[in-house]
Amino acid sequence: MKNKEIADIFYEIADLLEIKDVKFKPIAYRRAAHIVESLTEDLADIEKRGELEEIPGVGTHIAAKIRELLTTGKLAYFDRLKSEIPPGVLELAELEGIGPKKAMILNRELGVASMETLEKAASAGKIRDLAGFGEKSEKNILLSIAAKKSAKGRVLLGDILPVAEKIRDELAALPATRQIGLAGSIRRMKETIGDVDILASSPEPERLIAAFTSLPEVSRVLGKGPTRSSVVLASGVQVDLRVVEEDQYWTALQYFTGSKDHNIALRRRALEHDWSLSEYGFKDLNTGKNLAVSSESDIYRMLGLPFIEPELRENRGEIEAAEKGTLPAVVPYDSVRGDLHVHTTWSDGDDTIPDMIAAAQKLGYRYIAICDHARSPEIDRGLMEEKIVKQHQEIDRLNKNLDGFTVLSGIECNITTEGTLDLPDQILKDFDIVIASLHSKLKMHGDEQTKRVLDAMHNDHVDILGHPTGRILLQREPAALDLPAVFEAAKSLGIVLEINGYPNRLDLADTDCMKAREYGVRFSIGSDAHATRDLYNMTLGVATARRGWIDERSVVNTFEIEELRKVIGS
Repeated sequence: MKNKEIADIFYEIADLLEIKDVKFKPIAYRRAAHIVESLTEDLADIEKRGELEEIPGVGTHIAAKIRELLTTGKLAYFDRLKSEIPPGVLELAELEGIGPKKAMILNRELGVASMETLEKAASAGKIRDLAGFGEKSEKNILLSIAAKKSAKGRVLLGDILPVAEKIRDELAALPATRQIGLAGSIRRMKETIGDVDILASSPEPERLIAAFTSLPEVSRVLGKGPTRSSVVLASGVQVDLRVVEEDQYWTALQYFTGSKDHNIALRRRALEHDWSLSEYGFKDLNTGKNLAVSSESDIYRMLGLPFIEPELRENRGEIEAAEKGTLPAVVPYDSVRGDLHVHTTWSDGDDTIPDMIAAAQKLGYRYIAICDHARSPEIDRGLMEEKIVKQHQEIDRLNKNLDGFTVLSGIECNITTEGTLDLPDQILKDFDIVIASLHSKLKMHGDEQTKRVLDAMHNDHVDILGHPTGRILLQREPAALDLPAVFEAAKSLGIVLEINGYPNRLDLADTDCMKAREYGVRFSIGSDAHATRDLYNMTLGVATARRGWIDERSVVNTFEIEELRKVIGS
């Protein structure tokens, strides 16, 4: 079994234990799952060396279960747990706004055992009278079901991108490969992906196709032709490989990157020159000859345009802006100087502050902000005043021994329903950075929700509005905020808007970034890392900023520490 499959089983075990109302164990399994799916080495190789217990978060008992899964492909403990839970309850528990306890009530009281029967019960008004529910709960359940249906068949960019890049790199190492790259929506770095497109050129396409279909990541081959093949990975994601001739590679890469609407606009522009543009090449319609193309940039140059980055190719005005010379130079992936949203073992993180510092230094960062959660009803492991003092003492001690690197003391506060923060001002004033975020009651009425956020933003100590809409991709819709009002307040108050890089957030969304930039606000791209491996979420955050047309000078953590302090007001 692969790491991802084992991680998925541990996640499901955690859910099953929560349904059974078991304490503490769900946290251990969920943490182990998170660690396992983030490993860069196969568990099977680690097990051969007898080093499973050395993996952080994997104790003797969980290591034994990993060995059982690796050896037999099954886990007796998992099978027993599933047999003890009524069919369908786990599916219900995954819906936003339900959870394990409510799923059990629905099953016990109404016999609901699937999303379909739940939808029927909610539509018929049978849920509102159950204890712990109500008419509003019933309405929200229907909204959650609709969101789940629309997400079907899509996966998070952050989940599939490392897998796709690994497959690309494995194929790139083959002697038969001349050129290769990701294409489609994954190259445009869309927040969710339906399937993965890979494009290659080769003088021996059959050999490349044979190698592709034999990769260890492949679970099933859907089709295998001389120049194209489709496979399904163990995760259920489809991957398509196309192999073209070398002189067709660049036009094919542009075509298969898309988007469809962007390509249509380019083809129309080509026709104005009596040219045709397709995946097969650039052709002069008067002579019938192909025009020489040696890069993607050539395609845009020949059409009288500067190169348009793949993340911008959504036909949202990028061609018109390129034509007028107003297309922004979007923030480069390597321009980030530090991470302003990092969690540690002081709250709900997996790694210590020294661990996070070492990992950040390897990435070439100059600073990080430790922004653990404040204690609140939503965050059990958050910081209270006594722990905050001790954490600041550790940060001061570490900074004295660091050369060319700075640790900023930060906090992530929850915005209460009244629009206050869960720490008093006399404590907030001692932090370098204060992030205010929504974590609960995201289904409040739009006017109330907006007032709640605006009130929090008017706290003089708030520097950053964290993951502003509170959405969870494929699970939870964004809060009903009046975003223009939030953007206006951010500009007038000097508050930075976060682009949260956590794979299931990417919040602000790219389209919201495009709107926010019109107000002249500044942004912070944060990984929201809860472990060293999560620092790589920064790439996803930068991709979202690029898709939102954000330039480098609009992102405060591209600044050196001295300039950052002036902007943040530390």
